[in-house]
Amino acid sequence: MFRHGAYRFFFFSREENRMHVHVMCAEGEAKYWLEPAIELAENHGIALRHMDTLAHIIEDHRDEIETAWHTHLRR
Repeated sequence: MFRHGAYRFFFFSREENRMHVHVMCAEGEAKYWLEPAIELAENHGIALRHMDTLAHIIEDHRDEIETAWHTHLRR
């Protein structure tokens, strides 16, 4: 969907129905739930000190992410 610095934000079409977003960078990948609130679901290699920053980026782009989710997945 978009990039922010070293991070790429995206989702997969064939995953669970609960709205979420994946974040990838050179360190690894994380997954955040968007509902009912932004919450870390999984983290594979990204330093924990970056988790709050990523949550803030997601919050800043929440409308864009939700629109892309509904448009792409028709949900």
